Amino acid sequence: MTTGQFRVPEPINEAVRGYAPGSSERATLTERVRAMEKERLEAHHVIAGQRVSGQSTFTQVAPHRHELVLADVHAASEPVIGRAIHAALAAARDWAALPWYERVAVFLRAAELIAGPWRDTINAATILGQSKSVQQAEIDAACELIDFLRFNAAYAQQTYGEQPISGPGMWNRMDYRPLEGFVLAVTPFNFTAIAGNLPTAPAMMGNVVVWKPSEKQALAAHYTMQALEAAGLPPGVINLVHGDGALAVDVATRHQAFAGLHFTGSTTVLRGVWKMIGERIDTYRAYPRIVGESGGKDFVVAHQSAPVDPLVVALGRGAFEYQGQKCSAASRAYIPASLWPRVRDGIADLASGIEVGDVGDLSVFAGGVIDQRAFRKHADAIASARDAGAEVLVGGGTDDAVGWFVDPTVLVTDDPRSETMVRELFGPILTVFVYDDADWDTTLDLVDTTSDYALTGALFADDRYVIDHALERLRNAAGNIYVNDRPTGSVVGQQPFGGARGSGTNDKAGSLFNIVRWVSPRAIKETFAAPTDWRYPHQG
Repeated sequence: MTTGQFRVPEPINEAVRGYAPGSSERATLTERVRAMEKERLEAHHVIAGQRVSGQSTFTQVAPHRHELVLADVHAASEPVIGRAIHAALAAARDWAALPWYERVAVFLRAAELIAGPWRDTINAATILGQSKSVQQAEIDAACELIDFLRFNAAYAQQTYGEQPISGPGMWNRMDYRPLEGFVLAVTPFNFTAIAGNLPTAPAMMGNVVVWKPSEKQALAAHYTMQALEAAGLPPGVINLVHGDGALAVDVATRHQAFAGLHFTGSTTVLRGVWKMIGERIDTYRAYPRIVGESGGKDFVVAHQSAPVDPLVVALGRGAFEYQGQKCSAASRAYIPASLWPRVRDGIADLASGIEVGDVGDLSVFAGGVIDQRAFRKHADAIASARDAGAEVLVGGGTDDAVGWFVDPTVLVTDDPRSETMVRELFGPILTVFVYDDADWDTTLDLVDTTSDYALTGALFADDRYVIDHALERLRNAAGNIYVNDRPTGSVVGQQPFGGARGSGTNDKAGSLFNIVRWVSPRAIKETFAAPTDWRYPHQG
């Protein structure tokens, strides 16, 4: 047995590569993208370390070039999902018994593999399969996923090191057990890092996992699983099943050993799953842990003292990076009338200058929205807003001939509670409400009460009293709020991410608050010299 009080390497955020023209990293990534464009992958389930076929398959295509089929993905049936649960439970005892530092070492190694030999592959899969620009793929699929693995290892160490005090003649200890059963991780299409973090965070703490990624993220999920296996992840610890999320949730939550849900997706789905778990609560061995992040309708609110140029850049990047397909994307803005002429001209110039196209060309800023359903939703929202009287300041165009392209669009409305100010669209659509400078406090009330969500927001002002006042007034309006910056781009270890209200359980992915959700503490008291007389002194 190896003994010692081991400490994981001090985590540092992975440096973001620039991929400038002529750089070596641009050349190797371009080469990998070109090679993967010519491949048609067969993506199997991975259960107990084995490649498992389904009875049927579905295809994953490139959103920016939807005739390009990237993968034939095996779809899970109820027996396949049951097999994955069985494999997880079969691996549970040995994985939980493995010393924590040995478990953590697997994921630290995975971080190094993704930072090195796997970086181009996972980035290229994200560029092609999810239509991310090289910048968006790099900060997500490479850097954030690496950061999750490194920082979660440090948070695991911190959790295990949290021990109680001991009185005279006794020794108190805290044993941090994995949950009793298996965890279901249901992950979204838009972030490869989230898709990697949701199964690995519970696994790092000794849990076994059934992982169901989005059908539209299957390609990157396939390679993420391969990287974890290359790092030495034992068979059965994480079991990957593709296909119908509703089926996977139904089968998993019917099982007595269902112990937890790690989820990122829509509010409607999270509430439905929560209700399902509640209806089945009598069947479980223990109360399941539910950790969920479920969207946002994120705001940018500017005071008359706000610096205009940074505000314009924040609006543009916050709303249009990755086609607005971020739960943190800026989608509603409140601009004072005194600043609006300059902001209007600036955001119109910025949006009209964005190149939308095939992100396989690493110079392109924005690609296609994820699928035809999303494309139709965005097109309909723009048309409905126009019919309701909103001004289309810039953009508004859509084209699905080659890819599912939606132009970066800025709408201006006179109604601060209009449809596009309230409903999450998950697309490159920013709606602006221009308010009278004197109505600052009223506007803060609008920001706080208009949306059911409370994920992210941004506040722009140079007046320190205004900043302090607004942060207090908007205290419950966002789990992550940014001062003089866009409401996107949280970094692991720097801005733990999550929101409340309709945005989820606010368990802060990439933080100690998330990691402790995946353990069940046991307190141990050992008395060295136990009493031998039952009487107390007051008895005389």
